[in-house]
Parts: sequence; structure tokens; C-alpha cells
Amino acid sequence: MSLRIANGRIIDPANDLDRKTDLFIDDDGFIVGIGKAPKNFTAELTIDASNLIVCPGLVDLQARVREPGQEYKATIESETLAAVSAGITTLVTPPDTMPVIDTPAMAQMIQQRAWRFGMAFIHPLGAMTRDLEGTQLSDMESLDEAGCVGVTNALNPIKDTLVLRRAMEYAASFDITVFLRAQDPWLIAGGCVHEGEVGTRLGLPGIPEAAETVAVARDLALIEQTGVRAHFSQLSTARAVAMIAEAQERGLPVTADVTAHHLHLSEHDIGYFNSECHVIPPLRSERDRDGLRKALQDGVISAICSDHQPHESDAKLAPFIESEPGVSGLETLLALTLRLVDDGLIDLTQAIAALTSEPADIIGVDTGNLAIGSTADICIFDPEARWTLNTNDMVSRGHNSPFAGWEFKGKVTHTLIGGVLVYEASD
Repeated sequence: MSLRIANGRIIDPANDLDRKTDLFIDDDGFIVGIGKAPKNFTAELTIDASNLIVCPGLVDLQARVREPGQEYKATIESETLAAVSAGITTLVTPPDTMPVIDTPAMAQMIQQRAWRFGMAFIHPLGAMTRDLEGTQLSDMESLDEAGCVGVTNALNPIKDTLVLRRAMEYAASFDITVFLRAQDPWLIAGGCVHEGEVGTRLGLPGIPEAAETVAVARDLALIEQTGVRAHFSQLSTARAVAMIAEAQERGLPVTADVTAHHLHLSEHDIGYFNSECHVIPPLRSERDRDGLRKALQDGVISAICSDHQPHESDAKLAPFIESEPGVSGLETLLALTLRLVDDGLIDLTQAIAALTSEPADIIGVDTGNLAIGSTADICIFDPEARWTLNTNDMVSRGHNSPFAGWEFKGKVTHTLIGGVLVYEASD
């Protein structure tokens, strides 16, 4: 049906728009007017957005929905429902499903199942190597044609540098973005926390800063050699982002993102073996956290993601080293980003850009904006609403979050997908 979103503060960083006005959506789900309705337009439904912010639907560059293969943790249905409750309209999911997304059929199946539920869109990343084994290259061209927005080897580093070079050359020849998770497998060596004072005190095996910086150095050398467009996912150290900044200054086609939890937590939040803080890459030092925040402020890091990894409750009940890493992050992504605004680190427009237009540009998808003619994927939120995270109330099947009991400001009230109201907060 045709809609009018009235009296909202519309913030669209992609089009330098920030003003209080009305937004008009036709019955085909496209934005047809901003400020003034088209001729003969009649709204069948009006959403009063007084004192609310209207922005593009959020784009999350890293979210595991656990299907296929681990439906006991979560499903496409449960996690796309959680996404829209958090204002997220587009999810990018890595290929480490079971089976792996290394064929066009698997890529298309993921997208079709998401379409069936009519909630958040899912754009898969294709596997860079067959079965993510790091030996034989996948058919990246076919994966690209099947709708994959990039290729990656997910959490499985390609150990053979020649294989990685050939993969980058292949991707570059078809203008495919390579998503890189920078981690040296030998330096990780079974570690589960940052190699620092907290890990030493707790007697837990550490992952040194060099595990990331060594991998970043190798990857940047190959990017320069091959000319591939590359995106570094979930960086965790100040030194690594300094290397990315230097590469960007030299004109290399590289971008980077960071998780919301790495912008707010450090190794000290592990406390006494809090397994909710077991994440990979690990929570680093306060110096690293501050370095990541500064890189976001400077634009070196352009996007914030959730790195959503829902788990069943038993996965976090084991001793720290044996617990499964990851955070159920969809429902805190917006609130944690808005907290950076309250901290004075970035302004509201930059915060929204890091969740909308910037990640959309990275994956090359026409979303994350409110231009006339664009599909009406929209998030409406109350910037002043205060709420406390109770993990039992989370929509996601995974309730694993280190932010339980935190008070947040900023709550989603409505989410629209293609002009259809798919979520409305209860009073």
C-alpha cells in the first residue's frame, strides 16, 4: 500500500539530507517523494514519525544465520526477524555454512529462502576456495553471477600465499571484491584471548597482535601486486588500522570494518572468565580499542558490523577456552553505534552512514539510501528512548551477549522492506 511517513527527521548520508519533512512511498514499494507528494498521490497509511529519525534500512556486513547446517543455533527465519526488529534490512552472510557456499546453487538457495520469509534481504559471500579448504579456487565468476556480493575464505585462512595470489588475480579479473579476515593461523595457535596482561593473569593462551598485523602486511602486498578490490573484515588492532590507513593514502583499493563490540569492550571486560566476551578476533587492549575508534572517526574504517554469531545456551557454559566464540549482535548494533555519538566520537550522520551507505557501497548494492526512485528499505527509530538489554527478551535465537544489563539509548520503532511494514514496536 502507499505510505506517508510524516514529520520525521530524515537523515540520508548518501544524499546529504538531514531535515524534518515527509517521505512518500508508492504501492510498488518505491520512494516517490521527499517533502512534497507527487501529483495525485494518496497515502493509504500514514506513520507519524514526530520526534523520530527516519533513515535507510541498516546494512550489516557480517551476520551468520546458521542455516543451512546449524539450525539448532538459529535459522534464516529467526535471524531475519531479529534483524528487522533492529532496523536491519540487509544482511551479508559468510560462506561457512554446511554445505559451504561454493556453488551457484547454494548461493541462490540462501537468497530464495530469505525472500520466502519477506524479512531482511540476505546477500551471501561466496567461498574463495572450494569447501574453504584453501587449495583449489572456486568458480568465482559463477558465484558472482548467482548474486554473491564478494568472495572470502571466512575464518579459514589461506595458508598458501600463491593460492591467495591466484585467488586475488581471479577476483580482480572479474571486478569481484575480496573480503579478508586477517589472521595468521600459526600465530593464533589455539589462542582464545588477547596476548596481554589479562590473558596472562587468567592463564589463558593468547593471540598476539602480530597474528593480525602479519596477515594484513601479506594481504596488502598481494593487493598491490594484483590490483584486486579488497575489504578487511573485523579488524581488532590499532597497528593494523594504521597499516590500512597508509595503504589507503597510497591509493590501494582497500576498505575496512570493525565490530560494534570491539569499539566498546577491551580485554578487561573478560573479568573472571566471562565467556560472553570470548570472541575471535579477541577483545584487545584499551589502546587498540581507542585506535579502532580513532580510525572510525578519521574514516579509515568506514563501516560498523555486528559479526552476529548466535549460539545455543550450552555453547557459552563451558570453561572459557572451550566455549564457542561469538556475540549475538544484531539487536545491539544500532544502539552501540549511537553510543559513539553520545561519547562525542562521531556525529549522527557519520554513525548512520557507517550502518547504511558505507557498507552498501562496499558490497556494491543499491541500498542504504533514500533517493527518489529507490526501494523503500527504511528504519525509523526513537533516538531518546532508553531501554535495558534483557537477553531473555532477544528476538534472535541466540541470547549470547556481553551487553546484558546495559542501558541503551535509541530504539527502533518501525522497519520497512520494499515499502512493506515488517516491524512495528509494541507500546
